[in-house]
Amino acid sequence: MGYLSEDCVLDAFQMVSYSNLILAITKFEDFSRDYCVISLLELIENICPHLSCYGKAEECMSLCRALLSCLLWLLQCITHCLDRIHMAQAPQTSEPLPTVPPTAPPPLGLLPSCASALEKVLGGARNRAFLHIARLEEQSIWSLVEQTTWKIPEFLNSIGCPNDVKRRLEECTMVIKRIPSLLLLGEEQSTHVEFPTIQALITLEGTTNLTAEGQPLVEHLLIVKRVQHIPMRFMLLEIWKACMVGLIESPEGIEELKWTAFTFLKMPQVLLKLKKFHQGDKDFNDELNLALESLVKLTPLLDKADHRCNCDCFQLILQECGKFGILSESQNQKLVAFRTTDRDQVPQAKSPENSNVQPNPMLILRAEPTVTNILKTMEGDHSKCVEGLLGVLGHMLTGKSLDLLLAAGAAGRKLKSFARKFSKLNEYAKHGSGESTKASQVRALFFDISFLMLCHITQLYGSEVITSDPVIGGEPTFFESWMQLCMPEEGKSLNPDHVLRVEPGKVEVLLSHLNSSIEMKLTQVKWHEVCASLPGVMSEVLNAWELGLLNMEAVQKITDNLKGRLCSLAVCAVAWLVSHIRVLGLEEREKPLQLIQLLVTPVAGEPTMQFYSERVAIMSSIIERMCTEVMQQTGTRIKFQGNSPADGSHCRDLLPGTHPIRELLQSAFASAMSRGLLDTRALLTLEAVMHTGGTHWFTDNLIKELLKETRKDCADRAVELLYGVFSLDLHQLTLSLLGHVLPPLLTTPAKWHCLTAPPGRALARLAVWCAITSYSTHSRSQISAKYRKRPREDVEDYISLFPLDDTQPSKLLRLLSSNDEDNNTLSSPGVMMT
Repeated sequence: MGYLSEDCVLDAFQMVSYSNLILAITKFEDFSRDYCVISLLELIENICPHLSCYGKAEECMSLCRALLSCLLWLLQCITHCLDRIHMAQAPQTSEPLPTVPPTAPPPLGLLPSCASALEKVLGGARNRAFLHIARLEEQSIWSLVEQTTWKIPEFLNSIGCPNDVKRRLEECTMVIKRIPSLLLLGEEQSTHVEFPTIQALITLEGTTNLTAEGQPLVEHLLIVKRVQHIPMRFMLLEIWKACMVGLIESPEGIEELKWTAFTFLKMPQVLLKLKKFHQGDKDFNDELNLALESLVKLTPLLDKADHRCNCDCFQLILQECGKFGILSESQNQKLVAFRTTDRDQVPQAKSPENSNVQPNPMLILRAEPTVTNILKTMEGDHSKCVEGLLGVLGHMLTGKSLDLLLAAGAAGRKLKSFARKFSKLNEYAKHGSGESTKASQVRALFFDISFLMLCHITQLYGSEVITSDPVIGGEPTFFESWMQLCMPEEGKSLNPDHVLRVEPGKVEVLLSHLNSSIEMKLTQVKWHEVCASLPGVMSEVLNAWELGLLNMEAVQKITDNLKGRLCSLAVCAVAWLVSHIRVLGLEEREKPLQLIQLLVTPVAGEPTMQFYSERVAIMSSIIERMCTEVMQQTGTRIKFQGNSPADGSHCRDLLPGTHPIRELLQSAFASAMSRGLLDTRALLTLEAVMHTGGTHWFTDNLIKELLKETRKDCADRAVELLYGVFSLDLHQLTLSLLGHVLPPLLTTPAKWHCLTAPPGRALARLAVWCAITSYSTHSRSQISAKYRKRPREDVEDYISLFPLDDTQPSKLLRLLSSNDEDNNTLSSPGVMMT
């Protein structure tokens, strides 16, 4: 019996039922014929992920019994292989055995295939449920399964076996042992979503695009509504369900505040814009009322959101909708009464730790008018309202006030005005003349706080918030110039040598001040020149330290003087160090990383200027985000204020990790398919994978996942999820689909079998949907700069994808014509693309 091709497997699927095919496999008992066993294991791997129970009850029961027999057959095959390995290694017991023998006997080479097949049989809640049913029907077979399962760990401990195979087999035995308690343990409940594309769009907008205008989102929603024939009330229902899921699943901290602001501040504004485009028999207010009537019936979802936010989320939604006139007073009262009845039946016990804590939705709603008041306060002449400004800045730096105000400003389209005011304050505080000591301290505080806040805004909401508005006086502000030249950001390459082009005299003067025991004077200091000179200072200190001219005490003295009064100076120093570390080898990074640790550690003793501890907290957060990518690359941990060395919980992973990115993509997509929706984690994972592998590779592998679906309902769900995933970079992914993925499928006869229904029909639908949506959105609105960052293939327009002169193929076309199965052509160092 030779190897079976995939075509033969597909033919077998069409000729016989799953249960008969599995039972035919289990009748093979000659486990000594290794290549026959390997072929059967490959067959099991191909069919087990596609098992379903859509037939008659008798057929489903036969499938359960067949799968249990298959499990027993696999376990017997594994024990046979382990027994042969034990016998082969027995004469060598007097000598130390290597972990993996240099020349593996056939049974040892067979074990990985057995482990893979066993994982496929036990993978997924559906297969485990089949086995649970079969266990109740076939007690005798299950007894044999249990007896064989108990033997496997004993065998594994007595032989030399690869650690990876041993771990996988042990995990499978644990899954088997948990099957009898399957009903007690329970499986993860999937959230039923009727229209996954709507949910994915809302999740993407709430996670990564809080500052954007609502108009592009409204246009995109209307296009999806039209192509998928979604009634308005159901679209509105899915929007609010997605908001509730986002509130429940968002990580604590800044991301939770963003989702809260998106749900209670931005979404009512989006619905108001949606109302202007509504065309239908019913009034928009009535459609929204029907959607909310359906939402209020989803009691578990609302209860979970209330528990997470510690308040009545539904009532706050109604309150905000009423403010915008998209819900009448009578409708509001009726819905409130319905929800109040449900809430009265649920115990509202508050834990001692959160009984006195104000809910985030309440804080966000209060922060919105505060943002307006702060903007008015900062309108006047800064020199004439010093005390008022200090009071405002002190209020903003307290606790989580800054993040609350920024989230409320971003959702209310006021963040750019906010940034512009602080840029103006930073420009005012750059230098002064004829000032007193107290005035110089106030000016230094203004510079430091405004600089830190602008850095914080840039990291949380993107540099376009700072650069999109007209700059002061027609020239770039100091912070804007520094941000573009020096500030590390995701996907941004910096040249550390470029910022070293400063006047040597200023570097020497600043270095002498930092190296002295006398506290630096603040009078008439030009802080922008100090920031510009810091890269040169850090370069000199680092070189002297590495050459042994400075010891640790001298370096710590310099860093303490640097961060002792203005935390923004430490931020500027770390920005250059991070850029410098990126161009160094791993063995050369020790001293720069130690220097960052010294800069981020607060100075001991009493502070000499106001709000020092608050400014240190913001500085630590900024530096931690700057260092995230470097720490992920090297595995280094730096201890930041308030965090353990390995925390960094609020920083997003910029690298996809040590697993091959194809596995990450498959895992994220499988999770989305099982849940029926794209959650925040899956969406961010797919975004990281897209930036790492490039749009062509990303599109190609997503379509491969779609073509694996053999049932119509699964293919329909997959295409709706993919339609949402393509919103990560709709224009470029659509170009890759139409110009890179589809042509080989349509023109290669060997691939035509992939295009049979239902996956072929689903692929055609996806192509049409994406083409319509990409054309409509790209022609009417400018794509955000955030979504145009592409670390790989930079396809700018249709002409570059389809050149008119075919005699001189572009570099892109040469890339597209490369071997489809060669996954290393687009790989980056340290990233596996298997």
